[in-house]
Amino acid sequence: MKTRLLTLFSLVALLLAVAPAAGAADEGVLAAAAAATEAATEAAPPALDSGDTAWMITAAALVLFMTLPGLALFYGGLVRSKNVLSVLMQCFGIASVMTVLWVIYGYSLAFNGEGMVKDTVNLHSFIGGLGTAFLSGVTLKSVTGTIPEPVFVMFQCTFAIITPALIVGAFAERMKFSAMMLFSVLWFTFAYLPVCHMAWAGDLVDTFGLFGAWGVLDFAGGTVVHINAGVAGLVACVMVGRRLGHGSENMRPHSVVLTVVGAAMLWVGWFGFNAGSALAANATAGMAMLVTQVATATAAASWMFIEWIVRGKPTAVGVATGAVAGLVAITPASGTAGPLGGLLIGVASAVCCYLAATLLKAKLKYDDSLDVFGVHGVGGIVGAVLTGVCADAALGGAGLAEGVTMVGQVITQIKSVIVTVVWSGVVATVALFLADKLVGLRASEEVETLGLDLTEHGEEGYHLA
Repeated sequence: MKTRLLTLFSLVALLLAVAPAAGAADEGVLAAAAAATEAATEAAPPALDSGDTAWMITAAALVLFMTLPGLALFYGGLVRSKNVLSVLMQCFGIASVMTVLWVIYGYSLAFNGEGMVKDTVNLHSFIGGLGTAFLSGVTLKSVTGTIPEPVFVMFQCTFAIITPALIVGAFAERMKFSAMMLFSVLWFTFAYLPVCHMAWAGDLVDTFGLFGAWGVLDFAGGTVVHINAGVAGLVACVMVGRRLGHGSENMRPHSVVLTVVGAAMLWVGWFGFNAGSALAANATAGMAMLVTQVATATAAASWMFIEWIVRGKPTAVGVATGAVAGLVAITPASGTAGPLGGLLIGVASAVCCYLAATLLKAKLKYDDSLDVFGVHGVGGIVGAVLTGVCADAALGGAGLAEGVTMVGQVITQIKSVIVTVVWSGVVATVALFLADKLVGLRASEEVETLGLDLTEHGEEGYHLA
């Protein structure tokens, strides 16, 4: 009996001695496995998501649809019949040339993050490098987030197309086609690309462009697209001068039908513009789509009732313009505002843009032909500032960053507006000056009287038998 107890005791002691060693060995194996898994995760490329990819391809097509044919028809209907083709040609010309420039250097200068340093403001806080010029390194295997990089390149290309195209409405019916193209190239290079980089470049975790580092909220392009283009449009219409007969002749739209059709296309295409800026098929994209609809409908209805009260009759051109004003203003807030914010921005944009397009323009006597500044400039500023208000969770927004107050966010938004206004204004002034010296800005009085369609392009929009 004693022998058996001794043997049992010896076995228990042996097990107790071996157990810690075995446990240590198991821990070592687990640690090694975890390290191997982590290394494999780091080595593996980011996973593509087919749903996100499909949505972003669709969104890119929708944004291109905004320019061709949406904006072209919207602007084309607002001018006189003798100039309709000139506006369509300007939109097509810009779409073609900007795409080529985007491939050669545009994408690289806008989004290349080489040289950006965490918590440091340097040259690359304002402009990218040329490391991805000619789309070097953009292949079937390169990824941006959960989508192929070529899809991201295409999506952002459509933004680079529509932004300079917006400006042509400010000097419609009087600028030479050659001057328009030269100005567009210069402005795209020195205004659009830097502001785009300041707002959206970097890995958005450690490195940011200037606006991103400040904490500016610009989900889909309030500064990059609308304020940028609106200010350039104001400078352009002043430097080019007023149309012959402006203020004394009737310059009513030649086809309200085309304008309303174009505005409807813009409305639909804008869902790609705003919801697509989530770069994924997710809840943020869904909310962006909802608030875009809410703000646009609210602005259109508000403009309609304002006209009804002030002028006695609501007009189709008015409701179409109001819808575009709402689309513009909700753009920067679309990823952070809730439905209540959409209502607020819709009303504010309609009131402010209506006053700018009527009272302000009449008071200052500048000929912003198609209200580029009145709608895109003013609407963009209203939306950018109110983004700081509507992002607050108290108004149903996504919430502000930790430690940031509503007042603080609004001040940050205003800083980005000021930088964009000054930057775009200076670049537009210099670009127009150079275009004037090289090719001349203004069409001759004879050309303007006959119309740009026949004299600049040798075609007519309508043949009257």
